[in-house]
Amino acid sequence: MDRTTTGITGFDEMITGGLPKNSLTLLTGTCGTGKTTFCAQFLYNGATRFGERGVYISFEESPELVKMDMKQFGMDFDALEAERKVVFIKYDPYHIEDIFDIIESNVRLTGATRVCIDSISALGLYVRDIPELRRMIFNLGMTLRKLNCTSIITSEIPPGSTGISRFGVEEFISDSVIVLYYFKSETTFTRAITIWKMRATNHSKKIHPYEINETGFVTYPQEEAVMK
Repeated sequence: MDRTTTGITGFDEMITGGLPKNSLTLLTGTCGTGKTTFCAQFLYNGATRFGERGVYISFEESPELVKMDMKQFGMDFDALEAERKVVFIKYDPYHIEDIFDIIESNVRLTGATRVCIDSISALGLYVRDIPELRRMIFNLGMTLRKLNCTSIITSEIPPGSTGISRFGVEEFISDSVIVLYYFKSETTFTRAITIWKMRATNHSKKIHPYEINETGFVTYPQEEAVMK
């Protein structure tokens, strides 16, 4: 199987070398789990280490804020944007009917093979009909696969929820699901990651610790997290 290496420390070891190429991955977790950092590193590593261009689509935060936040991890997207190696797009979910054309035009214009959409939860706040939301996410995935992109969409888990996504449909449409946990352990908060599913490939079935340090998102595939 062809794979897209994320370049995120320790993570590719959990999934036999990388995400399946041309697949759609759901990255889900509560607030503060590092979903945006994970997505930014995926695109940054693609552009700087693997010669793969990327497109980042935000339905919530401004691109300027995302880029500013990433500088603390040594990720400077300004030069990459100037060279059209990574394109940032802020899009209003109110006009979601245009998003398919915007994605396709930017992917074709840049030759991107990596796409991140952060977050699909914002889209669901405007598309209140769940079957319609499921159809839109499905069509989004089909569009990205047709463009030969390896893509990540993020979803927020509401605090106290027992599900793994906000609307309960995102995980059924995605080829892969990565769940990020952020929980209190005695007097500190602990982060943990697990691969909920990944079609057509082997992957770790365990829950592993990760941290967000000065280099960004770092996972520890040789360790197991204890969740209480």
